[in-house]
Amino acid sequence: MSNQYAFAMADEKWSEAGEAVTALILDVFRLNGRLQLAGDRLVAELGLTSARWQILGALAQADKPESVAWHARNMGVHRQGVQRIVNELANEGIIELLPNPQHKRAHLVVLTSKGQKVYEEAIALQVPWVNDLSEGLAVDDITTAQEVISLLRERLLTASNS
Repeated sequence: MSNQYAFAMADEKWSEAGEAVTALILDVFRLNGRLQLAGDRLVAELGLTSARWQILGALAQADKPESVAWHARNMGVHRQGVQRIVNELANEGIIELLPNPQHKRAHLVVLTSKGQKVYEEAIALQVPWVNDLSEGLAVDDITTAQEVISLLRERLLTASNS
């Protein structure tokens, strides 16, 4: 990158929407940190962390058994991190790795009955917690926020694939 380009970039200003999205991104980063801490506390008694719980949720909500790589892409995280947690959960009998007819080495990941029970126990803890957290918030506002976040996620996914 030339110095001329660097100076040109320094002179650029955010658009009104760009400034608002920047503020939203920073708040999402902060929210993510708080959610992980709260999630860790919420499910600690089940032997879970937020990261483990997130993977259980991904498995529970998947339409069909998928590979670690598929889940990592879907969650927007690194495959290696998901693989490490999947290995731990498999060793504990919470998930199971099944042969993948599409790929010899990329096994399909599914919850065991023990894993389904742990996931349901986590959800039983999450329901009253999230109901309290959402107290006083308008459903329309929540829906709008979710739509904006989903659109930004899709744009980032599209940009990373091009």
